[in-house]
Amino acid sequence: IAAIRRSAGDMVLNVDSDTILASDVIRKLVPKMQDPAVGAAMGQLTARNRNDSWLTRLIDMEYWLACNEERAAQARFGAVMCCCGPCAIYRRSALASLLDQYESQYFRGKPSDFGEDRHLTILMLKAGFRTEYVPSAIAATVVPNKLGPYLRQQLRWARSTYRDTLLGLRLLPNLHRFLTLDVVGQNLGPLLLALSVLTGLAQLALTGTVPWLASLMIVAMTMIHCSVVALRARQRRFLGFSLHAFINIFLLLPLKAYALCTLSNS
Repeated sequence: IAAIRRSAGDMVLNVDSDTILASDVIRKLVPKMQDPAVGAAMGQLTARNRNDSWLTRLIDMEYWLACNEERAAQARFGAVMCCCGPCAIYRRSALASLLDQYESQYFRGKPSDFGEDRHLTILMLKAGFRTEYVPSAIAATVVPNKLGPYLRQQLRWARSTYRDTLLGLRLLPNLHRFLTLDVVGQNLGPLLLALSVLTGLAQLALTGTVPWLASLMIVAMTMIHCSVVALRARQRRFLGFSLHAFINIFLLLPLKAYALCTLSNS
């Protein structure tokens, strides 16, 4: 914030300390900012330490999906909902008008000191600016290589997503209808999956029968999704992303439920 207030440039590039930018990142991002209606643009994130472990390989694929499915679709309709901190460029004049709000970020009366990239993006959209995604601007960032740090990161992100989704709900009527569908899907999808899993476990416990139909449906949807992504990316490794379904169901779903119950915890 101090640097932005003291600088005189037209653009501000945000980068995390553990991130290495490709040499052409600025050249790729700046053309998006020629349109005065665009307040921010983000690049594509990859895992700098992808080969460290099975987990970092899955996270690298997770980042590809987050960027080239979720963010790419949002950008098509003019509103990337989170310009990620490791690689994002902002219009300085837009930033300057939002800094006071950004600096005094509170949730339920307490200072909120994480999820700042998502919060700043929501403020940009509230101010009437568009946000964009540039897949050719590559940034390699360090990702957690063990489950403990990964789950702590996901807990922070889940709380941030829930907090700023509440803030962003007022924006949705002014954005393309796809963004409403996207926000509803991202928040309702995990809930429906959790209900399916709980119902299946209840059936197993009460009747001793395996919920084959629900299990086969989850497996089929997972394999179809991973196959489509493997074809789109032309990389067979995405078939292995089906293993992430186990992390999602048995670790991330309970963690998201815990995050929802502890939103005020910083």
